[in-house]
Amino acid sequence: METLPACAALWMLVWSLALFSLMGRDKRLARMGARRIPEKRLFLLAALGGAVGGVAGMAVFRHKTKHMSFIVGFRALALLQLAALVFLTVKCA
Repeated sequence: METLPACAALWMLVWSLALFSLMGRDKRLARMGARRIPEKRLFLLAALGGAVGGVAGMAVFRHKTKHMSFIVGFRALALLQLAALVFLTVKCA
């Protein structure tokens, strides 16, 4: 049962890295005036466990920082995901 928190943490890490890199790519595309990554896709990755990476991407790339849905949504999802990870860690200890 101790592997469940580790698997959950790995899951979140993978999706967070994916969303972080996608936020950087979308910022680059925005600067070039190219076709952008759909916001639904960014939120999907956040909902799948990558919200922490999304919050980090917003800060590092200064991307989507004026969109209230991203500010509130990514932070709320990140808090929920981190709380779930803490819960699993305590419950399985």
